[in-house]
Amino acid sequence: MPYVHTNGVRLSYDRTGHGKTVLLIMGSGAAAHVWDLHQVPALHAAGYETVTFDNRGIPPSDTPPGKYSLADVVADTRGLIEALDLAPCRIVGMSMGAQIAQELAIEHPELVHSAVLMATRARSDALRRAQAVADIALLESGAQLPEAYHAFTKVTQMLSRTTLNDEAAVASWLSIFELSKGAKESASGQIWIDMSEDRRSALRGVSAPCRVIAFDDDLITPPHLAAEVAEAIPDCDFVQIPECGHLGHLERPEAVNAAILEFLKEH
Repeated sequence: MPYVHTNGVRLSYDRTGHGKTVLLIMGSGAAAHVWDLHQVPALHAAGYETVTFDNRGIPPSDTPPGKYSLADVVADTRGLIEALDLAPCRIVGMSMGAQIAQELAIEHPELVHSAVLMATRARSDALRRAQAVADIALLESGAQLPEAYHAFTKVTQMLSRTTLNDEAAVASWLSIFELSKGAKESASGQIWIDMSEDRRSALRGVSAPCRVIAFDDDLITPPHLAAEVAEAIPDCDFVQIPECGHLGHLERPEAVNAAILEFLKEH
């Protein structure tokens, strides 16, 4: 596994395929290899090279102790782009990864050719602020949730009503989340990343073409908040995909991949 040293941390990355390069930025608590399930193969088949990497807090990248900030992970990603000479690059970001991409487009427009922003938002509303406060309170309490409870919570938060009504699918997802609990604990520093600031005004200065992809049943970044990002960015369209929750790139990969590839073909 190759590494880049940037912003005081070592980031593991994977660069595969041939063609124009697409940088994929994962969301909080998730490893880069999640992209390999559906998005990387589709991009390779369409003639793109891909770069994926593990954000700080996700092994084998460094997991420094303490509280991480949005500025930290933006600077990490900027350093990786510069070290690998990717700029200006095409970016696909998911959740926190999309907000990293947004900040890069705001602060470092020379680095961003175009961006697909999945499950994103420009601000937090009352419910999302309450969720962030609750997550931090749980971490600070030192309480250790049973793996079964962790899995149940994530399944109900992250997936669509369609999946939740499918008993076989629910059983599979419960098993996946039970196995991923250790990875979540490794990424505890990411819980402190504050993404509540209203960035709608700043997004109006983004010059790169963008596409926002929202998921119908997303409880973490609901479509009405994602739509605000598309409304703020001057050159941005909006795609809403039904029958999926926050993990729409895993629940409806064919539809998500089609939306990504359609945009990249034009930009």
